[in-house]
Amino acid sequence: MHYIKFLNEIGLKDLEVVGGKNASLGEMFNQLAPAGINVPDGFATTSRAYWEFLEQNELSEPLAQILAKLDQVNFSNLATVGKQARELLLNCILPDNISDAIRKGYAYLQKNYGPDFTLAVRSSATAEDLPNASFAGLQESFLNVRGIENLLQACHYCYVSLFTDRAIKYRVDNGFDHIKVALSIGVQLMVRSDLASSGVIFTLDPDTGFENIVLISGSWGLGENVVQGHVNADEFMVFKSMLGIAKQPIISRKLGSKSKTMVYADVQGNTLFHPAEAIVNQVTSSEKREQFCLSDEEVMKLAEWACLIEKHYGRPMDLEWAKDGKTNQLFMVQARPETVQSKQKNKVEFVQYKLQDKGQLLCKGIGLSNKIVSGTARILHAPSEINKLQQGEVLVTHKTDPDWDPILKKATAIITDQGGRTSHAAIVAREVGAVAVVGCGNATQSIQDGQIVTVSTAESETGSVYDGKLPWTETRTDLETVVKPRTKVMLILGDPEQAFKYSFLPNDGVGLMRMEFIVANTIRIHPMALKHFNKLENAEARKQIEALTHHFPDKETYFVQQLAEATAQIAAAFYPKDVIVRMSDFKTNEYANLIGGKQFEFTEANPMIGFRGASRYYNPLYQDGFELECRAMKKVREEMGLNNIKLMIPFCRTEKEALEVIALMEKFGLKRCENGLELYMMVEIPSNALLAETFAKHFDGFSIGSNDLTQLTLGADRDSELLCDIFSPFDPAVQQLIVMTLEKAKKTHTKTGLCGQAPSDYPEYASFLVQHGIDSVSFNPDALIKGMKNMVKAEKALHNKPPFPEEDHKILG
Repeated sequence: MHYIKFLNEIGLKDLEVVGGKNASLGEMFNQLAPAGINVPDGFATTSRAYWEFLEQNELSEPLAQILAKLDQVNFSNLATVGKQARELLLNCILPDNISDAIRKGYAYLQKNYGPDFTLAVRSSATAEDLPNASFAGLQESFLNVRGIENLLQACHYCYVSLFTDRAIKYRVDNGFDHIKVALSIGVQLMVRSDLASSGVIFTLDPDTGFENIVLISGSWGLGENVVQGHVNADEFMVFKSMLGIAKQPIISRKLGSKSKTMVYADVQGNTLFHPAEAIVNQVTSSEKREQFCLSDEEVMKLAEWACLIEKHYGRPMDLEWAKDGKTNQLFMVQARPETVQSKQKNKVEFVQYKLQDKGQLLCKGIGLSNKIVSGTARILHAPSEINKLQQGEVLVTHKTDPDWDPILKKATAIITDQGGRTSHAAIVAREVGAVAVVGCGNATQSIQDGQIVTVSTAESETGSVYDGKLPWTETRTDLETVVKPRTKVMLILGDPEQAFKYSFLPNDGVGLMRMEFIVANTIRIHPMALKHFNKLENAEARKQIEALTHHFPDKETYFVQQLAEATAQIAAAFYPKDVIVRMSDFKTNEYANLIGGKQFEFTEANPMIGFRGASRYYNPLYQDGFELECRAMKKVREEMGLNNIKLMIPFCRTEKEALEVIALMEKFGLKRCENGLELYMMVEIPSNALLAETFAKHFDGFSIGSNDLTQLTLGADRDSELLCDIFSPFDPAVQQLIVMTLEKAKKTHTKTGLCGQAPSDYPEYASFLVQHGIDSVSFNPDALIKGMKNMVKAEKALHNKPPFPEEDHKILG
């Protein structure tokens, strides 16, 4: 039987025989099923069968003549050429020897699985899914095919689909000869995901290339909704290093709207329907929208499978999964190499984009590519409108599918109403190097055709579209030229959505993770309003809190889980390097601005030196809120296994306060030295420096907050323009306190660091810190490279030798 191969006969060695998709399925079926990975059984037609189909119908020459007419510059006649090629194949017959082979394959499945089964019939080009070309979605698939006659018809249609317009254009763009590409047809038992859920998996972060996570997206029903971006899917992020080790390695869950559920149409008889007719995209019930499409146990199982597959293939992978609603079993239904970040793995240039001015916000969604571009917006409703979009314009549309592929390369940015990070629009945007903002919801209504817009995905995971052409800066750093100083260089971070990107910068970890950024931007609710929700008096605040927390089991879990997952993303990005998390350091006026906060705060004349930091934690007015913070940190360290996080107490005025807070943390399950937990203290009050040896008995490290220390030493408001001449990091009194801290820390073997801009802004300040032996300096990401250069220069001047011992010298790249 030269015309079909069963999956148990297929492996990666058969790429030229059955195409990338089928070779990969056979590889998993044979090599990974023993490890517990479920792959539906089936068979594949061979490339020889395709060549036989062409030969017996005498198609090669007329096909070549049709395709030779193609305008390969502007593709002005692509639709005409494609239609002629497809009609040529459609009017032929499936030869008897090929039909007989397919019948034998069908009989094999019938014998082993009984008469009551349906089939998934998919196309697999012999050049498909190579590391440098995705070929994703270019040919047709037929699902829920029942009976041998419908199977034969579906196979014929698959051959025809080798010449879809998008497939023809893709082969031209990637240098494949149309006549030398064959087609294999994969025939597999149907996984009834229409009754459950399905989706996509990447074994790295597809936006940044960060390799230590598995990203799983999914929705109810058939997977086309996720792949084509018809819905905003659920997303789960799993930390690879803790799979099989930690109790809970899921570091992020995002509930998608999942507005549609794709199911099979209720059709009569055994007629084979075109894919568009065989399915129905129905409205998802409100109950289902508020449920995740996978349980935590299922997420972890898929992540474990994904890691096994990645290890077996030896490269990052792009996978598809499906859950059978009849058996509740999970299956892997596709595996191909990831094609975007893999190409960029050796990049050594780090580019930062920053908007200088923010104009009128038109819409926002999920941002991809970490760039800023500007151009003319062009609203397109169908791929047939390709001529409306000029090279370098911004494509705005409802959603995209593979029919849009010939258009997307012309766009400098892609904006869609629907879709998620693993949708078709997102994947193709990454592949063609375009900025993308997907899942906006209202882009086609809020943006006018022909309007000049600025598209920014540089601030965070959220992408924004602004009216007009706005100014921005681009800072480019060649990481191969960057030299690390002896002194540790760490980052100041608060936004978990930026963590993976910044992890590629030269660093020794995170010296300051601002918890209040997460509380303000992700949680948004005052912790006491969640802890005492039943006592909350403000009706509008109650309504807002209910809307944000309704899919959590209780209000407290909302705070703990949101804070834990956001912290875990940053800890995972830099694992196993230290990530020093500062417990919340809002002032009363800032806490009051959180949802429900006004009831639990009071007005202070000077919040900067008022009820903040350590003083809040043990006070009955906030102690319940501090308990939630501690529960979240305990969850990150113990359940998620990220014990690289260290905890830091801000604004600790006295030793008595230190003892109160440390005892309270121990009560809440965070005991110093237990499971390697280290506690740090901010040095930002003169009393901290004066009594450094006393505080060192209770803390493992000091982090100097130079702004607050300067303010409180000089009695000068750091925000006052009138006092800017007085407020100076070079003031002798301030520097004396810093020197005092560093000297006493050396005596007590306490780690020291400083967070601030001064070492990057002033080379002489970097020299001052180096001279007095500080252990680490933390910078905002945009100041890191400049700060490192100042530190290296200071060390060289001090030691009169290279920044590293010769055997330790490191050029980063």
